Amino acid sequence: MKLYKFAIALALGALSATSCTNLDENLYDQVGSENYYNTRNDVVRAVFRPFEHGYWSIQSRHVLNELSADQLITPSRDGWWDDGGLWRRYHYHTWTNEEGTIESEWNGCYQGIMQANYVIDDLETLSASQFGFSTAEFNNLKAQCRTLRAWFYIRLLDSFRNVPLAVSKDVNLNSKGQVEPVEIFNFVESELKECVELLATKTSTGGNDLQQAQWNKAGAAALLVRLYLNAQTWIGTDRYADCATWAQRILNGEFGSYSLADTWDASFDWDNEKCPEVIFAFPAAQGYTFWHYQGDTYWWSTPSQFRYYIGDQKAEAGDHNCKYACTPSYDLSGNLYNYTLGNTVQKFRNYPEDVRLKLYRNTGDSRREGLFIFGKLPSVKEGEEFVTDPYGNYELDIRDAVGHFAGLAEGEWPEDKTSNLQSGDHNSGYHFAKYPFYADDEQGQLESDYVEIRLAEVIYSLAEAKFRQGQKDEAAKLLNSVRKRNYPSSSWTTTLYAPEGNASLTEQELLDEWGREFFAESRRRTDLIRFGKFNSEAWWDKNVDADSHTAIFPIPRKALDTNHNLVQNPGY
Repeated sequence: MKLYKFAIALALGALSATSCTNLDENLYDQVGSENYYNTRNDVVRAVFRPFEHGYWSIQSRHVLNELSADQLITPSRDGWWDDGGLWRRYHYHTWTNEEGTIESEWNGCYQGIMQANYVIDDLETLSASQFGFSTAEFNNLKAQCRTLRAWFYIRLLDSFRNVPLAVSKDVNLNSKGQVEPVEIFNFVESELKECVELLATKTSTGGNDLQQAQWNKAGAAALLVRLYLNAQTWIGTDRYADCATWAQRILNGEFGSYSLADTWDASFDWDNEKCPEVIFAFPAAQGYTFWHYQGDTYWWSTPSQFRYYIGDQKAEAGDHNCKYACTPSYDLSGNLYNYTLGNTVQKFRNYPEDVRLKLYRNTGDSRREGLFIFGKLPSVKEGEEFVTDPYGNYELDIRDAVGHFAGLAEGEWPEDKTSNLQSGDHNSGYHFAKYPFYADDEQGQLESDYVEIRLAEVIYSLAEAKFRQGQKDEAAKLLNSVRKRNYPSSSWTTTLYAPEGNASLTEQELLDEWGREFFAESRRRTDLIRFGKFNSEAWWDKNVDADSHTAIFPIPRKALDTNHNLVQNPGY
């Protein structure tokens, strides 16, 4: 247990265990704000309460941005995970405005925005001196909530595009219906630019340490990079030059000292508060909250009996499950698919010495290696040599394909060549471990903080901006600065992009590289849309869409029923 997280958990309050699952919550209906703020700690608790809600809300974004894209799937497995076609609708882009996850994303963002609005408005009525804050400290607290609010609005722009603008707890100051996307964009841009001036600068050369989960200048600047990178998609205006400018300012150290970690997984490991690559992360700890170790995020990216391989049988997050797997690279005759998109693991195999291709395993003392979970997994369960399906009917031999493999030896392929989301078993599709799954006796179990922004995103955003501005060699060098850690130096001649190596950087390769570096980080849909591929390309068990209306999600039915000023998004 990292002791500092106990203090952060206290600042966030004990409400997280119950309130975040109640989408009808009203956090201020019992205690009036005029009676709440009595001490310095009351102010701190109020400021950081919306942050816990923000952390909880990452689950819906993960589902929407990954299962609708080309890298992750939820196939049925011997009757598991069909759920009335729910997950197929995301894969096929046939969702409706009745989907619970779409509603959760809308509600989660607006609840977070209104929580932040309450605090921002309240702090405007208070003075710094009465609670023992300096003016700079007090402005920083307000800017933290403003930056978090901007983060929520970026998500709404990405998912729904046409949304209301709520800037106060006074509803008369908020828009009654939707505003143009450019108005949301301009509001977010203005807020973040102001907050960059008000937030603190990271002073350490290592990780965030005690400042983990606090927005600082670099965090707000990185959100501007994210905003500008997607401006062409969100408002129809090219802002790649601004993206490059702000990214370069971060890399120059203007907002604090950040550097790439030596290994790809350090940003996700249990002590990532010490990682110099992490710009902003939500803290997690056993006994408190760990929303990224939940069903709708990474705890269910494994076989259901994974605990018998890894030894985390008593972990607080409960049993594992097999919700997420990689889109297959092979058909059921053992031939590689020729889709431009998808073929998730094969995109890693294009550079066969990639260290991430190793089988995931714990190496002891809360360290790991490998990203993917595949093949036969040795079992610690008494009487079993290898991990089995949930019922113990057959040993798992996890393949990079989707079909019925039970009872087949390695190298054998099923007679039934049907491969789609309804034809899988528990051997279908590589699983993965983006965040580590440590055993019960390892101190790192459930201690990894959830990383929202890391320096690699800033570097890749700058590379894409330069690529689109015709500066291909500069883009390649930026990407290589990150990619080097994924391959042994002896292979750099073949693995690095020209001019530093022999690999060719094309637009498709740039998209592939985004997919490798940020695999399963809740952004793949966003990247596909920005590259013009989300609706116009096919991938495994997914045809080209008839039109592009699913590039944004529908306004949830309950939102329309509640606010008659809202208008449904086009095409729904």
